[in-house]
Amino acid sequence: MKIAVAMSGGVDSSVAAALLKQAGHDVFGVTMRLVDNPKSRDAIADARKVADNLGIPHHVIDLQSIFQRVIINDFCREYGLGNTPNPCILCNMHIKFGILWEKAKGLGADFLATGHYARIEKTNRGKYRLIKGKDKRKDQSYFLCRLTQEQLGYSLFPVGELTKDKVRKIAKEIELPVAARHESQEICFVTDDDHARFLKEHYRGKIETGPILDSHGKKLGEHRGIMFYTIGQRKGLGVTAAEPVYVIAIEPEKNAIIVGTKKETYASELIADNLNWITEPMPEKPTKVKARVRYRHPEAASIVSRIDENRVRVKFAKPQMAITPGQAVVFYDGDTVIGGGRIIRQGK
Repeated sequence: MKIAVAMSGGVDSSVAAALLKQAGHDVFGVTMRLVDNPKSRDAIADARKVADNLGIPHHVIDLQSIFQRVIINDFCREYGLGNTPNPCILCNMHIKFGILWEKAKGLGADFLATGHYARIEKTNRGKYRLIKGKDKRKDQSYFLCRLTQEQLGYSLFPVGELTKDKVRKIAKEIELPVAARHESQEICFVTDDDHARFLKEHYRGKIETGPILDSHGKKLGEHRGIMFYTIGQRKGLGVTAAEPVYVIAIEPEKNAIIVGTKKETYASELIADNLNWITEPMPEKPTKVKARVRYRHPEAASIVSRIDENRVRVKFAKPQMAITPGQAVVFYDGDTVIGGGRIIRQGK
């Protein structure tokens, strides 16, 4: 069995490659060149060092053009529409488990392995289930919610059964050169985590200022452009009020930012589209699930109901804070990912 490992230069994918090599598989590394900046070049160099250390072939796949077109352009466009996108989910769907897999397959791969903290199980009916990683603090199943049965069928997650501490320990024991590498929390193409700077440099539309309004329509100030704000934001609003205010809505048709109290950031339902159902089709009847409205948000009891073939309504047992259009809502049954979609609006 020939396995391509998507090597990012980090400890997780490096240990994934090491574990597969130790298990006797024919392993080679593939690293995506998505952008050209110092951190990207360092990551590629680190991945190459690990591959040399393990004695496996290593290939750098240049995907900058398609990454710009599919991921970065979408990122900027969504912010311009007043949404807050999750580019990692889109990248996993189209780039890593899409284009990269095709390139790896062309190099002879039978499977693609990554360093994700998630697990895959095959049911007795021959279907694949996506399950949370054993380390719940590092679980990354949320970011994999758009993967299809076909994609899960050729994917391997070797560190999904391990904790992050165990992965670090293995890396040190086998003396991988990235054993102590710092874990990045940034979006890979926004290397300084400054979204505003990135959007100023890359947004192709006209950036227009506009009003900041309270929930009654009273003007409190001016915003710098709707793409620089997100639901739930408190800092950097530049308005004075009797109590702290938060962004509670973004209205691109009015070019307006709506602010309100913390209580007003809560909503009891949402509408989602762009749905993906992993093992079973969309439920025909209202179904109880646990829903997560962003990566670090706790799962919440809810009922998901079909609106049409590509939209659902999610009603929460308790109101949730800062439900944000553009983010993913992911549905769980225990540790199993049922599916997910893109939040298009919230409701009270």
